[in-house]
Amino acid sequence: MKLRFTGLSDVGLVRSANQDAYYIDPEGRFFIVADGMGGHAGGEEASRIATIVIKAFLTKHWDSDKPTQALLVGALLQANKAIVQDQQKYPQRSDMGTTAVVVVFRQQQAYCAHVGDSRLYQLSSSKLQQITQDHTWVARALKCGELTLQESRTHPYRHILLRCLGREDLAQIDVQALDAQPGDRLLLCSDGLTEELSDQKITVYLYSTDIDKAVSSLVEAAKAKGGRDNITAIVVAIDNL
Repeated sequence: MKLRFTGLSDVGLVRSANQDAYYIDPEGRFFIVADGMGGHAGGEEASRIATIVIKAFLTKHWDSDKPTQALLVGALLQANKAIVQDQQKYPQRSDMGTTAVVVVFRQQQAYCAHVGDSRLYQLSSSKLQQITQDHTWVARALKCGELTLQESRTHPYRHILLRCLGREDLAQIDVQALDAQPGDRLLLCSDGLTEELSDQKITVYLYSTDIDKAVSSLVEAAKAKGGRDNITAIVVAIDNL
């Protein structure tokens, strides 16, 4: 696979600090978006720890015999452990945590792992699909038929996470293989983007042939809609060899 990729993070128009973090491997092996929570210092630290630990774990074990799914689970669990240890060392950050969405391209196959409500989208043949499922109270209620889609978009509990990094009881990491084909676009993003933009709007901007323009247009469009949260996006274009 031949990849082109770019990313951007913005504080938005309301928050005074950016608690999002992201990392793009220069070789295009893996991509990370994390959205921290727990106050300015706590949220920034949680997302920072997550990206650093996940990056280090993947880099260290990249050439090992570990299956990619196990590699991703290990990376996110290691990040969770590091955040919990930081909480114990600094009680003032005891309520911090972070989401994480990670995509890797390894052995000619793409995989995704995630915790929380940062998302992965795939644009294929002009059709946008949300690949990840949010680990939120609202997403569960929607799946169970307790809420309608329209109700879920404005429900006061829509930001309550059922799963995130920074919890001693975290036991499950969702991992899946991706059917990524030449011509597809992948979007990793924090909820500061998806809270402001509909899937239709995301599709329009993501379809741009210039991926730098695509990512900047997505962020600017989210700010134009209110920019109520930090906004982070990574765009990966899969090209023909």
